[in-house]
Amino acid sequence: MTVAEWTKADTERAEKFWAEYAASNDLTDRHGQAAGIDPVSGRIWFGKSASDIFRQLKATGEVVPLFFVRVGYGSYLRKGGRR
Repeated sequence: MTVAEWTKADTERAEKFWAEYAASNDLTDRHGQAAGIDPVSGRIWFGKSASDIFRQLKATGEVVPLFFVRVGYGSYLRKGGRR
C-alpha cells in the first residue's frame, strides 16, 4: 500500500487496532510518545516522534504507511498557535 492508496477504511482499521491495544496494555510509561499503527497487520511501533518511528522502520528495511497517534492525547499533532 502506498500513501496515495490510503483509504478511510485504513484509518478505521488502524484506530480499531489502537483501541484494542490501548485497552489491553498499560501505556502509562509511554505517555507522550508517538505510536505508528500498520492498518494491515495491526503491528504497532513506538518512538519519540513519527520521524523516529520512520527511521526505525527504514533501518530494518520495512517501509509501510502508518497511522500515527500520540499516546495519551486525542490527536498526534495539533496545528495552530496559542490564543
